[in-house]
Amino acid sequence: MLLKELLNGTTAVGEYPQVDIKDIVYDSRKAHEGTIFVCIKGEKTDGHKFAPSAYELGCRAFLAEDDLDLPADAVVVKSTNARFDLAAMSANFFGHPAREMKIIGVTGTKGKTTVTYIVRSALENCGIKTGVIGTIGAFFDDTEVPTENTTPESYEVQKILRLMADNGCEAVCLEVSSLGLKMSRVDCIDFYAGIFTNLSPDHIGGGEHRSFEEYAYWKKQLYSRSDITIANIDDAFYDDIAAASKGEVLSFGLSENADCYAENIECLRRPGFLGIAFDCVSKTDEKWHAEVSMPGFFSVYNALAAIALLRKMDVPVCAIQQALKSVSVCGRVEIVRVSDDYDVIIDYAHNGISFENILETMRIYKPNRIISLFGSAGGKAQVRRKEIGLISGKMSDFSILTNEDPDTEDENAILDEIAGYIEQAGGAGKYVKIPDRAKAIDYALDNMQKGDILLLLGKGNERFMKVGGKKFYFNELDCIHDYMKRHNMCK
Repeated sequence: MLLKELLNGTTAVGEYPQVDIKDIVYDSRKAHEGTIFVCIKGEKTDGHKFAPSAYELGCRAFLAEDDLDLPADAVVVKSTNARFDLAAMSANFFGHPAREMKIIGVTGTKGKTTVTYIVRSALENCGIKTGVIGTIGAFFDDTEVPTENTTPESYEVQKILRLMADNGCEAVCLEVSSLGLKMSRVDCIDFYAGIFTNLSPDHIGGGEHRSFEEYAYWKKQLYSRSDITIANIDDAFYDDIAAASKGEVLSFGLSENADCYAENIECLRRPGFLGIAFDCVSKTDEKWHAEVSMPGFFSVYNALAAIALLRKMDVPVCAIQQALKSVSVCGRVEIVRVSDDYDVIIDYAHNGISFENILETMRIYKPNRIISLFGSAGGKAQVRRKEIGLISGKMSDFSILTNEDPDTEDENAILDEIAGYIEQAGGAGKYVKIPDRAKAIDYALDNMQKGDILLLLGKGNERFMKVGGKKFYFNELDCIHDYMKRHNMCK
């Protein structure tokens, strides 16, 4: 693509030689002849420093906010906003694939991944091929594209959208993080719909957001570029979201003032199913019954968010009911069918708040015992060890302490530290330490009793374990399946 065409809609000004651009890079290590290197300023480093390295690798076109000291044959495009320009150039380069599909953005502190999975499942039940980009990666059909962030960099987003459009996707569910909005990763994308799940303090400090106010500001930006806004009326931030929206606003929640709300909520536990049920009431449909195959009160809100959008898209109720009853999100309160006598759940919970939430949720189902298997990552905030130790000691019936990426820390020291907090919370004699996580899972399954709930916490859908400074393949689901094969339990 000619440089002039690539720069259409960017902040670049001036006349530049019309060189042919074969690709866009923002990592100097990927630069080569025919690329344009975009100098991005980050929290820890500045891409301008790496322009000479990109030049040495054959790159001769650059986009930069600051002056660059490069040889005379380098073409330097001056920009006032390199992050936005990366998004604009990427959209141009890939032919604006978002215009060929309905893009559904989902943002909020919690629930983004689950909502995207429900929406995708229901749309596909109606024959609408749908892609997903989010925390667990990007995928469509049986194709999976690894990603590093909840919302990838704008170049990756546009590249993935082009791949999805070329493979027949008609819709895409895109998790939109506050940082994704702040860093222009979804700029130059018009959203068919924006879903707001909830808002609570998160990602404050540490190079992310300076304050809750800033965090909330960036969340709102999705709705100023969405034709339809689907928002949680029970959240304190609802009025701000509605005010920021450019198009129609549809509400969901437990309030009868919502356009779509739930009543007669009840927890369900039966062999092979652990979830929640409710009656769905809206202004456009007769009351209908929903069963969601994910436990917890929060699952009602996630389901309602998806329902409000799907009915706006005229997806039949029967297709939505089917999606809700079978929805499963890898590593997010993921129910693994092992035995009709007990339940096994994999979840990413790894700090005090998430531990307390999932343990409170499981207690509602009146289990015989709650067995929590977990550890704490090495090199991370040690306050987590205190939080999870105290909470599990108080709320779990038994704890199995095991590795969770000890990395270069002493694995036994980490487990000893957590054990001390369990004892402090009154859990003396109600835990065991088994550093090898695969062996810990075997131990847990060997000792399950009828009516128990086993929680495998901390790893979620991850496929690695960091031990001794090295990264090894590890996946909890594989461990469970191996156990079932060895004990002739495969269904």
